[in-house]
Amino acid sequence: MDARKGIFESVKDGVVGTIKGTGDVAKAVVDTVSGTLTHTIKGTSAVGTSLIEAVSDVGRAAIRGAVDVGGDVGSAAKGAVIGTLRGTKESGVEALDAIKTTTSSVIKETSEVAGDIGKAAKGAMQGAITGAKEVGLNATEATSAAANGILKSASEILSGTGKTGASLIEASSGVLRSAIQAVVELGGDVGSGAKGVVLGILQGTKVGGKEALETISVTSSHVVKGTSEVAGDIAKAAKGAVQGAIAGAKEISLDATEAASAAATGALQAAEEISSKAGQQVRKAVTGTIGGVKVVLKEPFKSKRVS
Repeated sequence: MDARKGIFESVKDGVVGTIKGTGDVAKAVVDTVSGTLTHTIKGTSAVGTSLIEAVSDVGRAAIRGAVDVGGDVGSAAKGAVIGTLRGTKESGVEALDAIKTTTSSVIKETSEVAGDIGKAAKGAMQGAITGAKEVGLNATEATSAAANGILKSASEILSGTGKTGASLIEASSGVLRSAIQAVVELGGDVGSGAKGVVLGILQGTKVGGKEALETISVTSSHVVKGTSEVAGDIAKAAKGAVQGAIAGAKEISLDATEAASAAATGALQAAEEISSKAGQQVRKAVTGTIGGVKVVLKEPFKSKRVS
């Protein structure tokens, strides 16, 4: 425990000192995090669980240090993910696990210090995409892992407020949209981002049955709206959301056909609200068989809009 506390304090102090010296939050965090992890791995032969704990502690400490000196939480989150990927590159730690752990710890610590979780989510996603290119990691997998970590932790934080299912998603819509928008703005694959977001939500909320289907529908709706707000490819985002719903359904013993239908319907509902052209694009993208599952669209919203 003392060793972990030592790592946390040393990273926090390092980040504080470097930001005060240079004013560059992102660089301060990248250098401190990567340096600490490299040193920790070499110095203690940390492996497995203890290394993942170190990754988590370092991510949290980076946010705490940046916030202590009024630094931007988005830049700190981005730096924490890039620094982690650099620092663990030679360690044999699974890079995708490192991304999930860091993005998750960054969101949790931002919440602890009452920071802007949306900003942290956007920064963490940017860090994952940028860091993936640097260490030769599949950008699609990195995007999905980051979305998963971000949304899983955001869901856990908001579950503590008593919100569950669809109401929880409404509460975390800012985080969700920020994560998707980071993918679009950096030229990442919005399909895999959307898939990771839906999967992360299902893993984080741990709801089942009808509530899970509502959660999927509302999440898919926000994914499409968030993508549209930054002129991203909404058809790709919608299809990714359906793929995420199918993958998530398998994990929580939910009927994959119903999950796919809920995602497609939520995505289409959002698209129709944007424009009839958007509706047509999304309808085309989610009609047919996706991931071996036949997608059945349900359209209760048509009658709602007429009334």
